[in-house]
Amino acid sequence: MADNRTPARVSRPLLGVFYMCVACALFPVMNGIVKLLAATYEPTQIVWFRIVVHLGLVALVFTPRMGLDLFRTQRIGLQFLSSVMMLLSTLLFFSAVKSVGVAEAISVSFVAPLAVVFLAWPFLGERITLLRVVAVVVGFLGVLVVIRPGSSVFQWASVLLLGSALCYAGYQIVIRRLAGIDHPATSIFYSVLLGAIVMSMAMPFVWTWPRNVGDWLLLLSLGALGGFGHYCVARALTYASANLIAPLNYTQMIGSVIVGYLMFAEVPDFYTWLGTALIIGAGLLVTLQVRRPS
Repeated sequence: MADNRTPARVSRPLLGVFYMCVACALFPVMNGIVKLLAATYEPTQIVWFRIVVHLGLVALVFTPRMGLDLFRTQRIGLQFLSSVMMLLSTLLFFSAVKSVGVAEAISVSFVAPLAVVFLAWPFLGERITLLRVVAVVVGFLGVLVVIRPGSSVFQWASVLLLGSALCYAGYQIVIRRLAGIDHPATSIFYSVLLGAIVMSMAMPFVWTWPRNVGDWLLLLSLGALGGFGHYCVARALTYASANLIAPLNYTQMIGSVIVGYLMFAEVPDFYTWLGTALIIGAGLLVTLQVRRPS
């Protein structure tokens, strides 16, 4: 049983959907900033800012409220595993995103929800309903329409993005296992602790001083956007099952199209809009089961 400092798992699927939608609105903005910075700075340095600022903000915000309870975990092994998955996912994605469009990068990453739905059964014991499987398959077909086999998206960067997606699927499974055991703030703290240590050791070899105040602000914003986004993911998985929450990742396509256009003048073509329509439809299909037992 969780103690009084740890929110127990509560079945409030609509609240879980809300938290996940907030996270999916923040991540495309962060990815756009990463693509902008990747033209000047090494991916490892960008990742370092992303996770170190994330770590510092979590400690700053939650330590006054939780004290040492922030650092107490009942599942240190799972926390270590989540940190490994988060580091690999972030490093692979940040290394690839500079070579492809924002929307295309997100499209490849949508392999993650598909993986989560099927991994949730053997690792979490969550029942997979036919409607959820159909929704995920429809969403994945939409992704294929967007990226179109044989297009410029399929290059070495696609392999990195696929690896990132699989690592992120593993991260979500681990976070779901931790829900109701450790506080969400504890989970998002440990999720970047290992990465902060490893990336800090690499900094002397790749460090480049930010060119101006604007770059400093952009680099620092990565940790704030990522940290709050992953807090929302942890909250979402506390209130709803992983195979319900995972397909909502598809809504990131909407923000990615907007960010790609506003920041890089990437104009989606007909196939991108068609694929996006399929993805949105899949997300709406999943919500039909929100009020039903999962």
